[in-house]
Amino acid sequence: MERGLGPVRSAEVEPPLVYGQGQQLLVVDDEPGITEMLATTLGLAGYQVRTAGTGREALKRVAADPPDLVILDVMLPDVDGFEVCRRVSELPDSPPVLLLTARDSVLDKVTGLTTGADDYLTKPFSIPEVLARVQVLLRRARRDAPDPVLSVGGVVMDEGSRRVTRDGRLVELSPTEYRLLRYLMVNAGRVVSKAQVLEQVWRHDFGDGVVEKVVSRLRQKLDATGAPLIHTVRGFGYSLREG
Repeated sequence: MERGLGPVRSAEVEPPLVYGQGQQLLVVDDEPGITEMLATTLGLAGYQVRTAGTGREALKRVAADPPDLVILDVMLPDVDGFEVCRRVSELPDSPPVLLLTARDSVLDKVTGLTTGADDYLTKPFSIPEVLARVQVLLRRARRDAPDPVLSVGGVVMDEGSRRVTRDGRLVELSPTEYRLLRYLMVNAGRVVSKAQVLEQVWRHDFGDGVVEKVVSRLRQKLDATGAPLIHTVRGFGYSLREG
């Protein structure tokens, strides 16, 4: 369990605070001190904040009145944060999710990001960093107005239904795999670096290992019944193309 870890990281110079415009946030954490601190700070920063102390309570709140963003602790007493994140990401018009955790391994990051998390913040954290991450995720959610349909090499992505097929066969993707595929399809034929993938898919540097693992999973699903589409260009990155 993640106990005894303070939520705030001290620093000699803190960046300026970033303020919201009344967006609805849901803070999910079973530690009352952290929940109260985040709710109070985010409220003072211009957000409307609701809270939940368990995974089940969080899922009920999201289903009943979807927030603009969920701040979600991984270690919860009933349903863990990874499972909550997965269920939230499957909802229509699912809100972005910012995971909070004391665990910082690549495996934990991959687990969180492939279950649908949009960003990942490790405890202890600073309040200005939380506010900055929240603003970035909300801004990206507003900006990402999807194209109706993308099609490359037999792969068709319908942005309205979030449905992906290859040669007519349904391809089941996690939210993170979906975002990665969309970025590669928009840039079909071009070589994109791991750094570009991190910036465009997650807006944060989680390390090359995370990119490699998610690309590998996406390849397995896309190439199950067809020729490889995602090609590694050694020393440069990846390219989605036929042949």
